[in-house]
Amino acid sequence: MAEPADHIAGRLAELGITLPKAQPPVATYVPFAITGNLVVISGQLPMADGKLLSTGKLGVSVSLEDGVAAARQCFLNILAHLNTACEGDLTRVARLVRLGGFVACSAEFTQHPAVINGASDLAVAIFGDAGRHARAAVGVPSLPLDAPVEIDAMFEID
Repeated sequence: MAEPADHIAGRLAELGITLPKAQPPVATYVPFAITGNLVVISGQLPMADGKLLSTGKLGVSVSLEDGVAAARQCFLNILAHLNTACEGDLTRVARLVRLGGFVACSAEFTQHPAVINGASDLAVAIFGDAGRHARAAVGVPSLPLDAPVEIDAMFEID
């Protein structure tokens, strides 16, 4: 049985999620690019209401829980741009192909996958099996604006 056309909007409502407004780029790049049936979303920071949810590094000043929340917010910002790319119709999403996760952290921090799970788990909660994806989760010494997490994404659309 096919899912109703508004199943993504329904999932977002069930999860209590309102998509944020898509933020403009802060440098010389576009927020997303479409080629064929792929939408590539540029790296997103954990911005909410115009400011970062947290700043600093995991393993130093940012807790694992705050890192997970930052990754989740990055994914919401990704969805805001995806929604624009899909002209407001997220039912066009066939699947999430890949997430790239960057975690600003100390050299001793090794829980990068747990941090990026904040985005991955939300993707599956929203898109179901179509939200299961390939992924990278890497540690870096710093990110723009002292953000603890940055995530980019690639989606297949119909």
